[in-house]
Amino acid sequence: MTELPPDAGGTAPGIDALPPAAPAGMPGENPNTGPAGTTPAKAAVLPGVRRWSRPQKPPAGAARPATQERASAMAARFAGGWPFGRIIGIGALVAALFSLLAMGVGGTALADLTSARDRVVNTLDPAALRASQLEVELLNQETSVRGYALSAQPPFLAPYYRGLAGQRQQVTTLRQLLAGMPATMARLDLVLQRVSTWRSTYAQPTITHVRASGKPGTGPSVDQGKAAFDRIRAALAALQGDLAAQRLDAVGTLHDSASVLDATLIAIAVALLLTVLVLAVGLWRSAILPLNRLAADARQVAEGDFQHQMEPGGPAEMRAVGLDVNRMRERILAELSALQAANASLEARTEDLQRSNSELEQFAYVASHDLQEPLRKVASFCQLLQRRYAGRLDAKADEYIEHAVDGAKRMQALISDLLAFSQVGRTAQRREPVSCAVLLAQAWANLAADVRRTRATVEVGELPVLLGEATLLTAVFQNLIANALKFRAREPPKVTVSARRDGEFWLFSLGDNGIGIEPEYAERIFVIFQRLHDKSAYPGTGIGLAMVRKIIEYHGGRVWLDTTTTAGARFWFTLPAPPEDENAED
Repeated sequence: MTELPPDAGGTAPGIDALPPAAPAGMPGENPNTGPAGTTPAKAAVLPGVRRWSRPQKPPAGAARPATQERASAMAARFAGGWPFGRIIGIGALVAALFSLLAMGVGGTALADLTSARDRVVNTLDPAALRASQLEVELLNQETSVRGYALSAQPPFLAPYYRGLAGQRQQVTTLRQLLAGMPATMARLDLVLQRVSTWRSTYAQPTITHVRASGKPGTGPSVDQGKAAFDRIRAALAALQGDLAAQRLDAVGTLHDSASVLDATLIAIAVALLLTVLVLAVGLWRSAILPLNRLAADARQVAEGDFQHQMEPGGPAEMRAVGLDVNRMRERILAELSALQAANASLEARTEDLQRSNSELEQFAYVASHDLQEPLRKVASFCQLLQRRYAGRLDAKADEYIEHAVDGAKRMQALISDLLAFSQVGRTAQRREPVSCAVLLAQAWANLAADVRRTRATVEVGELPVLLGEATLLTAVFQNLIANALKFRAREPPKVTVSARRDGEFWLFSLGDNGIGIEPEYAERIFVIFQRLHDKSAYPGTGIGLAMVRKIIEYHGGRVWLDTTTTAGARFWFTLPAPPEDENAED
């Protein structure tokens, strides 16, 4: 692919992508007014360079907004330049310590509540139940002995013996439940002692005498047994009263533990909320607020205020980023100053190129008018000499006149071709839809004489309608067909023209059956004045293919030689498709 030639009036790539930097002021100078308070002249705007203006900053010594000052001071005191990881670590440590403290206090309150509930549910309530059942068992024994004494019937003793077994079971359970209560255990021992006294002084003697005599009413008196059992009832009442008092005290302790647990949970929730708020405020002050300020400063610099000085703050990482941005800003200012100088130099070169282009246009005008007239006179008089004195002078004179006429004609053709080549793209006309088939027919008609002389034929496929300058595109077809007619083989020339859609372009093919072109000359043939054959064999100025490339590149396409063709020559070139055809099928 051939590279496009640089535009003479263009600017260097990248110059318009960056704004120019204002020159740094000298010490003691105000950058807005210049030395000694004078107002500098307004700087000229360089073409292709985007101007930028620095936002107005408060004068030196002016106080910043109070909220910003307080926020900056708080962030500096809280963060102290710590790394962000240390800030997060301290926050996590505070949260962990609070969690451990909350678990310890809450666990203690919960353990007290559990202990109080266990004392009531698993000790005092079962002990009171066993004491009541012990009383029932003793009553069964006393009733059984009294009935046996009155009736002397052995079946009346069955409740007595069941009561003895039940007594032993209840006493065993009570001793297990009252193991940690020595005072209550003493009351139980007193009950058992009185039960033993009642049994030894009344129950056993009564049973023995009744069984021995077989008659009721013999043995110790009933009043004596009743008095002994009343003492048992008094001891049992004291035991049950002690258990009831202890249960009442344990229930009070249970309620107190529940209240303490509720208060502890509320205190933990409030403390947790306060801890989260303190950590959030601290994180916002030490990290988020400096990060927002850093982002705002970075956006201000990115928007073109390269004079804005960033104030690094917050964690160490953000301070490092702020310092890096400041250093980058200084480098950008230096590069912008250099770009300004380069742009000024480029402007000067552009002006020189514009003057040079103007001079070239003047030269083209002179070549098309002032040089053509002397050449026409030279050619005309040489032709007059040739007609008048042909055969009258010697052969040398006729040869010299022939050379003069031929040179004048070739000079006229060369000047005309150079003028046409130089004007491609300089007098741009509005591009209109043109039919390539019509342009090819016009080019073929322009070469009618050569077509008849060489008996050439053309084979044309379906050609599109494009946007372009009809005169220039006609010249493309005409030059390519003229080459096919000029560099023909022995058989009559045959030209084939076709086109097909290739993405956003139309791809054209123009081939012939001529002598062909060697692949190593694929690029050389498009260079101006480059010839592959002697001018005596194939006349011409060597500008045709160069003009073809210039016209096609001017329209946004490219042209090249098909180096794979072995018979004749084939040229490929592309031209942009019209906008309405962008979605068309091939």
